[in-house]
Amino acid sequence: MREFARIGGSSHREPDLSEVVAQVAGGDQDAFATLYDSIAGPVFGLVLRVLRDPAQSEEVAQEVMVEVWRHAARFRPEQGSVMAWVMTMAHRRAVDRVRSEQAATERDRRSARREHTPAYDQVSEEVTVRLESEQVRRCLQSLTELQKQAVTLAYYHGYTYREVAASLSAPLGTVKTRLRDGLIRLRDCMGVNA
Repeated sequence: MREFARIGGSSHREPDLSEVVAQVAGGDQDAFATLYDSIAGPVFGLVLRVLRDPAQSEEVAQEVMVEVWRHAARFRPEQGSVMAWVMTMAHRRAVDRVRSEQAATERDRRSARREHTPAYDQVSEEVTVRLESEQVRRCLQSLTELQKQAVTLAYYHGYTYREVAASLSAPLGTVKTRLRDGLIRLRDCMGVNA
């Protein structure tokens, strides 16, 4: 921004940024303050357009300004203007931040996918259930026919004791005894501790 002096009609012109950078390269803090005032706004604006987050943009713009302070001696006026040099640094830093954030997000997603494993081993669980089912079928074959019928009706078909008794045309007490004896034999066959 140009400021015009009103005294004597002379105008105050902006400093030559190439000269200012040369002074900054020599460690001149006042020159850096002048340079900062000239370029900090455009740097922040560029970074904000890339990042779209004001807080991160401030942080990256500050990093760029520190980089300018540290590397002012690397500036070569024959390769371009100070503003082009600084804005190139700012753009690179902003793009690096975007890439870093994207990589972090992707790492988090991959980590979440790895951690989202079932609480149990599904294949192992299915094999166990299948083996237990085969053992139950084998043990059912060891029961008498009446015990097998009573257990099948009560536990596979969901009949009540009265419905089992009616279905088998047997007294309720007899059905209860058959079921109790059948379950004891199944438990012993399967090796379950009472």
